[in-house]
Amino acid sequence: MARRVLHDEYFKRAKREGYLARSAYKLLEINERFRLLRPGHRVLDAGCAPGSWLQVAGELVGPRGVVVGFDLTPVTHAMPANVRTVVADARTLDAEALIALAGGRFDAVLSDIAPSTSGHGDDLVSARLCRSLLDALPGLLAPGGRLVMKTLEGAETPPLLAETRRVFDSARLFKPKASRGASRETYVVAEGYRVPREPQAPRDHGPDGPRR
Repeated sequence: MARRVLHDEYFKRAKREGYLARSAYKLLEINERFRLLRPGHRVLDAGCAPGSWLQVAGELVGPRGVVVGFDLTPVTHAMPANVRTVVADARTLDAEALIALAGGRFDAVLSDIAPSTSGHGDDLVSARLCRSLLDALPGLLAPGGRLVMKTLEGAETPPLLAETRRVFDSARLFKPKASRGASRETYVVAEGYRVPREPQAPRDHGPDGPRR
């Protein structure tokens, strides 16, 4: 009962403090723990609708920073002046267009994308979405940049973490307190991006589409 009351409190806090969803507190906790987003940063939010992470990131980078978000679903809520959004698919990104909106490569890439859940193989689809994002990083993330991406824990979690560590100085799993207790979601938090010297051929990640 106490755990359910705790999670309800995040929902109430979001309403009270003006965030669009309780997921805002996941990013706030991640950033409090790892200090990934700083004033003046350029940040990309993948799968940004309805916009709670845009709100948080916009606050953290301040007026000298910029946040660019994309999603298949348009963001209709008013956002801070330093936030820009476009309609786009995570699997077919135009990296140059996103960088142009930000004025340069991103200091951090965020993703709270989750698969359309079916109850079977969701963790595999989630890992596939994360790998799509890893494949896109050479065209998006600045050297030394940071990454936060949600995944559903399962058999693919250890290899996904190992793949992330190959191109970052450090990568770890972190589950915020604001995540629902019964949820399998966890976050890969990585720092110190090392841009691959040789471009890699894109992987076939299948037809499964993302949702927020």
